[in-house]
Amino acid sequence: MHRVVSKNPAAGAFAKALDAAGPLPALPDDLCLVLGGDGTMLQAIHDHGAALRWLGLNFGHLGFLMNDLPAENAVEYLRGRLAAKAWSTHGFLRLTMSAVSAGGPRTGLAVNDVYVERQTGTTCHLRVWVDGHALAERLVCDGIIAATPLGSTAYSFSAGGAASHPLVRSIHLTAICPHAPKFAPIVLPEASRIRIEVLDAARRPARVVVDGIVHDDVHHVEIMSRQQDDVQLAFFDDHDFMRTLLRKVLRR
Repeated sequence: MHRVVSKNPAAGAFAKALDAAGPLPALPDDLCLVLGGDGTMLQAIHDHGAALRWLGLNFGHLGFLMNDLPAENAVEYLRGRLAAKAWSTHGFLRLTMSAVSAGGPRTGLAVNDVYVERQTGTTCHLRVWVDGHALAERLVCDGIIAATPLGSTAYSFSAGGAASHPLVRSIHLTAICPHAPKFAPIVLPEASRIRIEVLDAARRPARVVVDGIVHDDVHHVEIMSRQQDDVQLAFFDDHDFMRTLLRKVLRR
């Protein structure tokens, strides 16, 4: 078993208390406990790859990718869940990004989202294609977001996109402050292939951001999903995705 602990003092204190309670029950070698928030989880997946299964324990702000612990007797609760094997793994869609930039080709994988945004104070002009169909020949905007179902509750939701149940397999495409033409958020099938071309890139440079990792001066970006790229997240058996969506996102 592996473990990642954030710099959050509460996460560090819990890790020490967990160690003091003695060895944990036998766990699969490919399981990684992540103590922190959603950012810690995203960074861990980026650093260590998707070969592991990830069981997150929430010590962050929102913790949509994490399991919540009770305020009292949290160590005993966790040990009991692990001993009873009262957790399950779910495969969640990730987005594959490939781009051509001034510095050469760029690639990345996103658990949450891939977005192309303006790199300076000027708007960016984008041509947007989905499965060979032009959604916008020249979209004047601050950027555009492609989000997974997990990521649909983050930046995309703040930009006016729909929040999705995390087990729905889809891609959410949402423009950031579109000026013209009108561009309504759209939910696409997981097999969709998205191509975003940056127009007038010399005067209106744009960058692509993949789960917070920035690549500057992109010319065009392609986004798709592949089932073999799914990330495996573990949740306790009593985890209710709909209740979490309501409590942490829709009714905040």
